[in-house]
Parts: sequence; structure tokens; C-alpha cells
Amino acid sequence: MEELYYDFKQIEAKWQKKWDESNLFEWNKDKKPNMYCLVMFPYPSGALHMGHVLNYTISDSVVRYHLSQGKSVLSPMGWDAFGLPAENAAIKAKTPPQEYTKKNIKKMREQIKRAGWGYDWSREVATCSPEYYKWTQWLFLQFFKNGLAYKKMAPVNWCPNDKTVLANEQVHDGNCERCGTPVEQKDLRQWFYAMSQYSQRLLDGHKKLEGRWPEKVLKMQKEWIGRSEGAKLDFKLENSEETVSVFTTRPDTVYGVTFMSLAPEHPLIEKLLPGNPKEEEIRAAVKKMRNQSAIERSSEESEKEGIFTGHYLINPFNQDRVQLWIANYALMDYGTGAVMAVPAHDQRDFLFAKKYGLPIKVVIQPEGETFVAQNMTKAYIQDGIQVNSAHFNGMPNTKAMNAITQYAKDQGFGDFTVKYRLKDWLLSRQRYWGAPIPIIYCEKCGMVPVPEKDLPVLLPENVEFLPGGESPLERCKSWKSVPCPVCGNPAERESDTMDTFVDSSWYFLRYLSPKEENRAFDPDLAKEWLPVHLYIGGSEHSNMHLIYARFFTMVLKDLGYLEFDEPFQNLFCQGMVCRAAYWCPEHLWVSEKELDFQCEKCGTVVGTQTDISTEKIEIQGAKAKKVTVIVCKSCNGKVHAYHRECGKEVKAEMAKMSKTKKNGVSPDELFERYGADTLRVGILRLGQLDQELVYSDNALVGEHKFLQKIYRTVMQLKERLSSVSRFDGKKETTREEKDLRRKAHQCLQAAHDAFAKDFPFNTLIARLHELLRDLNKAESVSPEIQKEAVDALLFILSPFAPHLSEELWEQIGGKNFIHFSPWPSVDQEALKLDEIEIVIQINGKIKSRLMVAADMESGQLQEYCLKNEKVLELLAGKTPKKIVAVPNKLVNIIL
Repeated sequence: MEELYYDFKQIEAKWQKKWDESNLFEWNKDKKPNMYCLVMFPYPSGALHMGHVLNYTISDSVVRYHLSQGKSVLSPMGWDAFGLPAENAAIKAKTPPQEYTKKNIKKMREQIKRAGWGYDWSREVATCSPEYYKWTQWLFLQFFKNGLAYKKMAPVNWCPNDKTVLANEQVHDGNCERCGTPVEQKDLRQWFYAMSQYSQRLLDGHKKLEGRWPEKVLKMQKEWIGRSEGAKLDFKLENSEETVSVFTTRPDTVYGVTFMSLAPEHPLIEKLLPGNPKEEEIRAAVKKMRNQSAIERSSEESEKEGIFTGHYLINPFNQDRVQLWIANYALMDYGTGAVMAVPAHDQRDFLFAKKYGLPIKVVIQPEGETFVAQNMTKAYIQDGIQVNSAHFNGMPNTKAMNAITQYAKDQGFGDFTVKYRLKDWLLSRQRYWGAPIPIIYCEKCGMVPVPEKDLPVLLPENVEFLPGGESPLERCKSWKSVPCPVCGNPAERESDTMDTFVDSSWYFLRYLSPKEENRAFDPDLAKEWLPVHLYIGGSEHSNMHLIYARFFTMVLKDLGYLEFDEPFQNLFCQGMVCRAAYWCPEHLWVSEKELDFQCEKCGTVVGTQTDISTEKIEIQGAKAKKVTVIVCKSCNGKVHAYHRECGKEVKAEMAKMSKTKKNGVSPDELFERYGADTLRVGILRLGQLDQELVYSDNALVGEHKFLQKIYRTVMQLKERLSSVSRFDGKKETTREEKDLRRKAHQCLQAAHDAFAKDFPFNTLIARLHELLRDLNKAESVSPEIQKEAVDALLFILSPFAPHLSEELWEQIGGKNFIHFSPWPSVDQEALKLDEIEIVIQINGKIKSRLMVAADMESGQLQEYCLKNEKVLELLAGKTPKKIVAVPNKLVNIIL
């Protein structure tokens, strides 16, 4: 029948137009109760990917549900629009970043609307607009005035060929992505936010977030902030007034120090070099070490490299004279950048000492054992008893830690201290496409903040983007040259721009009043609507964006602009959307379309008939290792995949969808083929939403058929349902009607539970499959009960497949948008079971199942079972020794 054809294109276009015309998602700031539901805003790359689809479908489902519960919901959207990709595009295509970004925003906004995700577009922000970054600059000035923004020397990635600073993203395998030249480390004066001052506050704030944020995110932040309790110990540089301070969590090993290691970035090095006969050799070694990655330098497995400075330190505990070295495994961003080296009790020190022939001294050993340093093959890092440690000999090392630190404090060369791994936030970027830092340099007045009345400091548009060289802002003299706002003399602007994470650290505040001209945000609205009730995004932002946003909020509270110090009450992190990726020895990453698949059992198959699995490979004399294999879905046989051009066999892996690995799927293509509702329901059905999700074309096909069945079922019942009301619970019902009502109300209860916590939408949608099946099977139920079941089906479906739900709601007589119509109430009486299935066990083994009255007590259950024919057959005339009856669950008969 023609009217039963599910024309998703017509239906979706119709309802998107209606929602748009009625301003369905426009925020009513005065209505109560309220909810602020926020998604992490996207970078305008020009195309949505499946990660966006998952993120925005979850959030839109939550928004629509809460709208239907009578809440005023703030659901805004914006663009994290500054950043390196637009600047690179400007260089390649000779297109200004403004044009590139504006075009991409337009395209992505259309994609978002095509998906039916609802946002209040009147609150749209773009971090690259002057109206926005004016206030990013204003916030910088507040930090600066309060001593929380400062400038100091810091290492950067430097390309000697292009003579420019590179962001970490522009360095690949140690080389410049633009020209391939090996990248060097260079010290430049850079701007920082004093975030380390908030290290303990950021840790303490976790107490408010426990149970509301994913445990893994809090754990990652805790490790990133990295609180360590230990000792600060001072070593004197021989024949000098200089002191080298170290931070150690192992003061119990201090009597075993045989040399000291400085990080190659340590500022003391420059003081040691003048007049040093090995100056050039040391400089070359330092340069080499600085150009190694932090991971390479700190790994226990990597080669330990160093050079002796020719200087000595004096150990204040025993007056030992120890060599001062520069070592690649000492890192400036941990502790003080100086490491007291104890080869007997630290593996990296041990490897270094062995390589360079440095002494090893044992100061801890197991009780009853004696270590000989020359015979050690690795460092001893376990607990033990102090030896060679003066008056601390014989103490357990765990007790000696405190005693030795107290001794250092009493003697004036040490103290108890706490260190954090979290460092101050380097926000300088030597790039064009970012918010200019509002500082002016005057020879007379020094560093001068731009007056607030002169904000924003606009980005100049008449700049030249060259493949190499300095920042376009540095070359733009007409922009850079300005009069000093204090004395009027010629001065220069700061040419650095801000890290894009600064823009995203406060955007949730701007959404409240995006057109506000006189302040960054409305404090009254912030008091009423913040913190954000629910924030949805990826856990990959745990240690950057989420920490930065928390830091910003704490600062703004301290400065009196906010009344809370945690920006996001609840956080939900969706998993990654993954798909099989294929690696060809000749063509590198290739798409599934480029391959031929051959099953060892079935012969030729297509990619959609295969799956990715892992199997253990036993290796003689070694541990079994896991390898990824392709398997046939039909026979579970092993499948080999070959590249169609070169004929070489490819390797497969399950990986996050990406352009690089060519395993992505275009949402636009799926919208066109299946419709927005199918893609929305399909991606939610892939699994638990906070776990890794494996994309499947088959899942989309299955959910498309499911939506078609719903459409046909409701349209067939349309005439019958449009003139009746829902069942009022007053009439007698048949067993079939009771069963259908129970299923409908179980689904309603499950829906409320699902939206309350963790969002198990995959299982909720599975319940809707069951409800639809039962609805179609129940042919003898009254129209009122059919109406009740259909209403439940449509209301629960509406957050996930809103277009279809609205259409069918209208078809059966709904007068308002389904999202503004009251949900059916959960009838607790309907949930009750008249009968329940119990298990019959004989000696603990399941032998049968029985349907019994749901309210039977233990004694009644025993009596009923002993009279039941099935049970009597199982007993075969034997007398039970014992009967254990658990109401509504089981009866276990012991013979």
C-alpha cells in the first residue's frame, strides 16, 4: 500500500521545517525547572564524522527527553574555530583563514540540521569572531592583573630551515611537517598561565565530582596533576655559592648518591660552561639530548646518554664529593630538573652508572642479606634495611624516609615538600589564527596591557601566508607598530596568539549571553543556570580541555565573577566509533573497497561478510601473542584480504575511524541512504555508549527495517487509534491485554531509568523491538490498550527517532509536538505479574521450569511443587530429604 511506504526524506524535511519555524529549541531562561545540556563544540573542519554523530545523538536524545518532561533546556552550539588546520589551509590554498573557516561552519551547520539535532542557534558562538575573542582577551587581562599570566623563557620546537616555531602537531618523527628538516629545541620567551598554583585545588575538586564524572577521567586527571610527597634536599656546588636543589620521593637512598644528573634544559648549565675546556663538547651533547622526545628520554629501555660537566657537588649528609653530569633521562618538567643519582636503587641510574663507569653504593638491602655492589646486575628497588647510612643504619627504609628528611630540616639543608607534575600552562603560539595576546611593549614603560576600552585587538586581514618563516603577525609591521597607551611613544604589539584551549575554557559561559557587548557573560544567568548540568564529550579531553576549563572556573570564582568552582556537574564520555582498518605493504592504509576477500572455507566473500577477531599464536620458547585476523561471519573461517592492484595480502586491525586509516564512513551518505532517524537509532544500538563501539552496516540496515515496521504498524492502526483514548485502567483485561500493558509500562520505566544515569540506550531500543513484536502479535486487545502501547512506543522512540515519532504522533491525532506532550505515566499495577516462571532443581541441577502465582510464599511454593505432575515425575517416588524454596526464583529438592 502506497500510504505505508516510509518516506524518510519527506518526513524528515517536513519536521525539521516545523521545528525551525516554531523555535522548538529556543531557550526559555525564566522557566523552571531548568537544565543546561552541553556538548563539546566542534572544530569546523568542514565535515562531520561518526564521532560527532554519536556525541550529538546522545545529547539531542537527552535534550528531547527533558523537554518532554516539562523542563526548560539550554542546548547551544558553537565552533572552536581558531587553530592550526585553517592556517595550514591558508598557506596551501592561499585562502584567508577567515574565509576557510566561515565556509566550513556553513557546511557543518547544514549537516547538523540535516541530522535533526536540535540547538538554540540564536546562541551560536565562534571563537574566531571578534565579538568572542574580545572577551578571551579581557579574561587574559584579568589573569595578568592578578599575577596569573606571566612571561618567561621556555623551550619550543624550532625549524632551522623555515626559521619558525612549530606546534607539537607540526612535528612528525622529529622532523618539520612542512620541509622535513630535523626539529631543534630552542628557548624563547613565552606566555604562561600560573595553573600550577591550582594543582591541589584541582585535586580537591574531585571530591565534588566523584560519582558524577567517569572514574577513569578522574584517575587520568589525578595522574596528570601528579601529586608527590617527598623531600627537598640541597647540594652545594663545590667551590661555589651555587646550590642544586633536588626533589626526591626516596630520601632513604640519599647516602647512596654517587653522582648528580641535570636535565639538559637546566639553567645552571649556562653558568657552568664559561671557561670549561669541554664547553663545545657539552653544548653539542646538550643540543642532542634536548632534541630527543620526553618519552624516549625517560624510558627505562632507551639508551642512557650523558656528559660530565667537570664540576662536583657535596652531599650534605656524608660530605661525599659526587660528579655533576648532564643526562638525557633527567627531565626539567618534573621535580627541579636535577636528579640525585643512586645507581644501587634506581634502574635508570644503574644503567647510566654501568655505561659510564660510575660508582655504585648500596644503602638498602633485605634483612639478613648482604649486597656487593660490584656483583649487582640490576638496581634493588624493594623495601629493606638501611646500611651505609650513618646513624640511620638498621632502620627499615620506610621509617628512615621520614627520619632522614626531618634530619635534613633540622640541619638546614632540606625539608618536607610536595611537588606536582602539573606545570604552568604555556599559552603562547607563534601563529596567526588565534586570539592576539593583548600586550604592548614600550622601551620606556615596559610591558603594558592593552586598555580594556581598546579591546578587541583585531587580527589584521592584510597578511601574507608563506610556507616558511616567522608568524604573519610578526611580519605585519603596520599592525605591530602602535603608540604606547601610557606614554604615547612608539611601541610594538605582542605578536604571539593564544593557545586555542584558552577559547574553549570559558565558552560555556558565553552561551548564556552571546550578544552581550559590555561583559563576557551575565553573572545573574550564570548564578541561575550554572554549573552545566550535563557535559558530553570524549575522554581524550580529560587532561587538557577539562582541566583547563576547571582551572578557568576556579580563577573566575576567586576573582569574584562566579559563585561556583566546578564548571560541569555531570560528565558523560562517549566511546570511540571503530571500524576495520587495513594495511597494505605497498599502498599503506587502504579502504575496504580496494580489497578482495577470500574465505578458506566459503571462497570469495565481500567485506561486509567479514569481521575482525583476535587469536593467540603460540611461539616456542616465548609467551603466546595475540594477532588480529579476519573471519567469515557465515562459517567463522579465516579470511585473507588482498589489495586488488598489487595482489599483496593486507593486515587488519580494529581502529578508531579516521581519514588516515581510510576506515571512516560518511554521515552524509548514510543520511541519504537511510535517513537521519535510522543513523541516530543505529549508532545508539552499537553497544554501551561509554565503551568502544564497532560500526556495522548491518546494524543500520536492521534498525532501518525496525523503523519501517513501526511506520507500517502504526499506520495500519491509525483509523482505530485516532478516535480513542488511552486505557484508563478501570476495565477488566484479558491475559493478552495484561501482557501487552506490562511490556509497555516496563519500557516506560526502563526509559526513565535510562535517561537518569549511564544512558543504556542500546538495551532500551532493544526493549522497543520487543514491544513492537508484542504489539503486532496481540491481535485481540482493545483499541484503548493498543493506543496505550503505541503511545508508549512513540514517546520512548521520540528522543532517538524524532522525525518518525512526530509524524506518527500527528497521524494518530496528536495535537502538539510530541516533545511538548505529556508522557504516559508508569502504571505500577500494570507492572505486577500474575504468574512468574521459577526454576525446579533436583540436587542443585536444573531439571524443569514452572509457572506459579507471583505472590506465593516459601511454604505455599513447596506445597504446590510437591503436588505438581512434572515435579512428581522427576521425584520418581523418592522422598525429598530437604526442600529449599525461594519465592519468585526457584525450588531446590534434595534427594
